[in-house]
Amino acid sequence: MTVPRRPRKATGMGSLPKLDKATGTAGKPARTVLPSLLSAGRPLVMGILNVTPDSFSDGGQFLEPTAANARAAQMMKQGADILDVGAESTRPYGGAVPVSAEEEKARLAPILPEVIKLGLPVSIDTIKSSLAAWAIDMGAAIVNDVWGLQRDADMATLVAKRDVPVIVMHNRESADPDIDIVSDVIAFFSRSLEIAAQAGIARECIVLDPGIGFGKTPEQSITCLARLGEFTRFGLPLLVGASRKRFINTITPSSPDGRIGGSISAHLLAVQKGAAIVRAHDVAETVQALRVSAAIEAAQ
Repeated sequence: MTVPRRPRKATGMGSLPKLDKATGTAGKPARTVLPSLLSAGRPLVMGILNVTPDSFSDGGQFLEPTAANARAAQMMKQGADILDVGAESTRPYGGAVPVSAEEEKARLAPILPEVIKLGLPVSIDTIKSSLAAWAIDMGAAIVNDVWGLQRDADMATLVAKRDVPVIVMHNRESADPDIDIVSDVIAFFSRSLEIAAQAGIARECIVLDPGIGFGKTPEQSITCLARLGEFTRFGLPLLVGASRKRFINTITPSSPDGRIGGSISAHLLAVQKGAAIVRAHDVAETVQALRVSAAIEAAQ
């Protein structure tokens, strides 16, 4: 797998094969989901669906199943390539309330199967291997672990056994303004990749996410974006989730829902520096920005 900065089509975001509702793999081995997505030759958009009461930007908006399922369908129509569904807030600035696996599952049970039926690859955003296993059984195609296989000791084994793609995100318990954050991210990724290798996770199943806003000061988040290219040393696809994050507020004071412009700016620059996937709340605006940027580049 090559480090993504692939040629992009200016005529649209293209289409991807819909996945089998039961397996999430379009009748192919689960490990082929990620290469199939990346073969589109353009940056992918992951739409965020938070089934939580306390997420930092949209907490409570999609906790009710009807609203959640309608939002998923809307993001699909807007051009999302992947739908990322989570039922426990991991808000990076404190105040998130941990929930049990039972509560997490109860929130997802009336929602996840309906989202999977839409046919897009679905990523389960969880730090619990038991919840990830249940979601994969339901048809989720990707595991998104915001602790990069380093929190739940069984997560790497589960991912390897199920042979599904995993998003490995950098995280810290708290921000330390005195550290070299890029070196810290690189060291974290190295540990995560050692864990993945020991568990038997195929490298073509791994995506790296520097975790913008997580365990970082706003200045460190900006640094990670500015030096994103340094994370391509691992030869793995990069995902960037800068959507509505606090660092934007430090540049231009704004509430989370007023940070669309800053989010798009960060994601466009991230793509230029090698990001293969961007994770966004505002799917329609992000898709439009990527299409326009690709069209302009193609006309040069």
